Amino acid sequence: MSAEPALWRVPALDAPPPPKPPSIQDLQRIEDAARAEGFEAGRREGLKAGEAELRRLIAQIEGVVEAMARPLGRLDDDVHGALGALAVRIAGALVGRAYEAEPGLLAQLVRTALEAAGPGQREIELRLHPDDARVLQPWLPDWPDARVVIDAQLARGDVRVHGDGVRIDARTDARLQAALAAVIHPVGGA
Repeated sequence: MSAEPALWRVPALDAPPPPKPPSIQDLQRIEDAARAEGFEAGRREGLKAGEAELRRLIAQIEGVVEAMARPLGRLDDDVHGALGALAVRIAGALVGRAYEAEPGLLAQLVRTALEAAGPGQREIELRLHPDDARVLQPWLPDWPDARVVIDAQLARGDVRVHGDGVRIDARTDARLQAALAAVIHPVGGA
């Protein structure tokens, strides 16, 4: 195996000159253009990715809101009930204070309850809180058929009337609950 020696050839002297290297300004323009093109491509990619992520988050939030709305529908009745109970307690406290400040209002309530018991009752038992019984002393002669029974378990402003076959619950809570029920579920209403 013989290897032939390689011959070296002299380059042609009339060949075109090598290209001129770019100037610093040319290199800066090329770099700026490449940077702007890369930035724009990255911005478009980022916007697409951001839009996809935004759609995913919106769908997720809608799912959470929908899931929360289901129990909130059930809680709506509970909230109404709790607000109603709170309103009854607040109104009860205000009514109690009104009776303390103006005993004539309580006397009118007692008169209405006794009238509701109906005439001709043999014996009517009027149950009152001890402080209310004391305050209503001036009105007791107006109700000669009623026997006053002190009931410390009643709150101020509570009245109960018991007679033959008649029980009238004129406790503040009972009256306010009835009023609340009439507002929430009116007769003949929706």
